[in-house]
Amino acid sequence: MNAPVQVVPLSRRRRDLVRFVRVADQIYQDDPYWVAPIRSDLLKVLSDANPLFAHAQMQLWVAVRDGAEVGRVAALEDRTHNQVHRDHTGFFGFFECIDDPQVSAALFDAVCDWARARGLRRLLGPMNPTNNEVCGLLVQGFNDPPVIMMPYNPPYYEALLTQAGFRKAKDLLAFHIDLAQCPMDRLARIKAKATARWPELRCRPVRRRTLTEDLAKVQQVYNSAWEDNWGFVPMTPEEVRFLASRLKPLFREGFVWLAEAGSEPVGFLLGMPDWNLVLQPLRGRLLRPQLVRVLPYLLGWKVPRRGRVVALGVTRPFRGRGLESVMLYEALKIGLAAGYREAEASWVLEDNVFMCRVLEAFNGKPYKTYRLYERQL
Repeated sequence: MNAPVQVVPLSRRRRDLVRFVRVADQIYQDDPYWVAPIRSDLLKVLSDANPLFAHAQMQLWVAVRDGAEVGRVAALEDRTHNQVHRDHTGFFGFFECIDDPQVSAALFDAVCDWARARGLRRLLGPMNPTNNEVCGLLVQGFNDPPVIMMPYNPPYYEALLTQAGFRKAKDLLAFHIDLAQCPMDRLARIKAKATARWPELRCRPVRRRTLTEDLAKVQQVYNSAWEDNWGFVPMTPEEVRFLASRLKPLFREGFVWLAEAGSEPVGFLLGMPDWNLVLQPLRGRLLRPQLVRVLPYLLGWKVPRRGRVVALGVTRPFRGRGLESVMLYEALKIGLAAGYREAEASWVLEDNVFMCRVLEAFNGKPYKTYRLYERQL
């Protein structure tokens, strides 16, 4: 008979955050596909340095059995989400657990009790910490490492959640694009037609020197283009700056594009190299001997074989004019010339038919599925 499970609440002081983060090291110590997030960055996301906590509250727990830490979970209440969507939803995230439903049940009982005490009526997740960051549970496509800023988990997590009373809320799709099979000539013709038909629209790359001043335009497009998406919550200027400061070291020119109508920003594409392929040997710590092998990539002397399209959207009045295809074509063309061989576009809502068709035009194929789960309280 297994020893009892103790669920220990943690603060968000640094010492407790480090304890919380380290649980994953034990879960994945023998997993060849897991890529540890850079620890310093994850600690920043979980700390009060994150402007999310101007309108949200979070509680952390670890599960302990026989003195060993065997699981963890976080609960979050986002007041902005509940104001925008007029509901009473709480979120769970950063879930990690050994393959034992007794442990996962104890963790989720703590989350449910916390949420009920706050008057919340539903749980949704995993959100790490929101759907503007890393979210979803991998349920299909376990045969290679995750791309940058996408989640990864063992296959048994799906059973742990369903046994704890969670059911599917929404699936998120990742599309794989083999650049060698991408019909670039045909797409170039599509671009030429779109440019000739709407000459007032132009797409330009965001440069490192213009990144700071372009952030306000990025936020404007993001909050407008995504406002009708399921579960979307607008980002504040502080949250956009916080995310940009974390991504700036990973920024590569030619992977980020703005579409404008005159001086009005109307479209946005964010892409980046898949740094996970490079960072995996570091196990989340930058100061390791393996950093020597990573430096040529960080200095731009080499490129990983894969990139990721993180976000792609156009404001409602300018959809259907080919801007999505133009920005995607330009980014993939630059990636192909630089030596990238493949790309992932992720994530896309399963019922976003328009974006699925755009990616299919680039010979994109859905190859991974991430699931968001809900549980009524």
